[in-house]
Amino acid sequence: MNVLLLGSGGREHALAWKLAQSPLLTTLFAAPGNPGIAENAELIELDVNDHTKVIDACRVRNVDLVVIGPEAPLVSGLADALEAAGIKVFGPSKAAAQLEGSKGFTKDLCERAGIPTGAYIRTSSLDEAASALARFDPPYVLKADGLAAGKGVIIADGIEQAEIALAAMFEEPGSEVVIEEYLAGEEASFFALTDGETIMPFGTAQDHKQVGEGDTGANTGGMGAYSPAPVLTPDLQARVIDEIVRPTVNTMRTEGMPYSGVLYAGLMLTAKGPKLIEYNCRFGDPECQVLMMRLESDLLEIMLACARGTLADIQAQFAAITALTVVMAAQGYPGTPEKGARLDPGTDNAANTKVFHAGTAFKDGALIANGGRVLNVTATGANVTEAKAAAYARVKDVDFPGGFYRSDIGWKEIAREAKK
Repeated sequence: MNVLLLGSGGREHALAWKLAQSPLLTTLFAAPGNPGIAENAELIELDVNDHTKVIDACRVRNVDLVVIGPEAPLVSGLADALEAAGIKVFGPSKAAAQLEGSKGFTKDLCERAGIPTGAYIRTSSLDEAASALARFDPPYVLKADGLAAGKGVIIADGIEQAEIALAAMFEEPGSEVVIEEYLAGEEASFFALTDGETIMPFGTAQDHKQVGEGDTGANTGGMGAYSPAPVLTPDLQARVIDEIVRPTVNTMRTEGMPYSGVLYAGLMLTAKGPKLIEYNCRFGDPECQVLMMRLESDLLEIMLACARGTLADIQAQFAAITALTVVMAAQGYPGTPEKGARLDPGTDNAANTKVFHAGTAFKDGALIANGGRVLNVTATGANVTEAKAAAYARVKDVDFPGGFYRSDIGWKEIAREAKK
């Protein structure tokens, strides 16, 4: 069968790499793709936000399934347009994608469904928001309501810092901000696939959002990740499904917004148990890269089952190993990255390593940096300590003088492993 993968980042390269391994696949197309994805797919020049052109491209190429990688096309309703055109799609509808598209929508749903999360207030004006701060203790958690590429959250230590941040958030007319209770604990990610009825657990991970060593500095889309996350024990995972994921899927279905695709739950493991921080309606980036390194099952078969509503008929199998990825970013990230630096990712000679392209392009015959996060150097091992060693050994083979990376991915779990 023919498949069209939409997106151009490291997440999509990982998906392309795994989809290409399926015996069900005839041809994999990708739009717009990147040089790494081109190793596994035929690239198409296509505006993924133009629903009509995406549908036309599918018809010309006899595409049987569209896999939507990034969140923006999902929030804009591309899945609905494809379904209306009779084309199967992996990814939620516009209504269901509000789980990521609107922080306020998700918090309201949690309240209706009794899902554990932090207390919150939705505000639509600066004056209202400033007054609402008095109802919370510092630090203050401020979230822009719409999509923000993983960087729309500000944690303000004091009232003055919070007021400055709110003023910036409300500069855009029509803005809405969610102010939340600060949750103390350790963050972890839980992934599930669903066809709207059946829920398939699909792995755990922990990422490193901040740009600096020791989890310091500005928030980014993610500077590295590993999977599985041992802090999410089997008992905690069962609670996440029963208390968070299943009530979400059931509520969405009963309210006429059935959810199909991947449901990515960002969690805080508090003293009272797991609480939902936020949902994403697509695979995480770079969490997808480590999940795909561990997945032993046929990804295309699983995605088809989601799209067809037959997920109950299959299971997902993951290798009992750890995968860890290190993001190599361009100087200036997460601000304005310096594009154009030449690079050479080297060759993946070892079976346990893979370099995924996140922000690369070809110019004048040379591979160059073309984004903030440029490469995802990924490796597997028996545990986080071994996977980290393999990943950083592979980093040394990358020639990217215009880039930087954190040297401490996995540091918390490695410290725990050292005590065992």
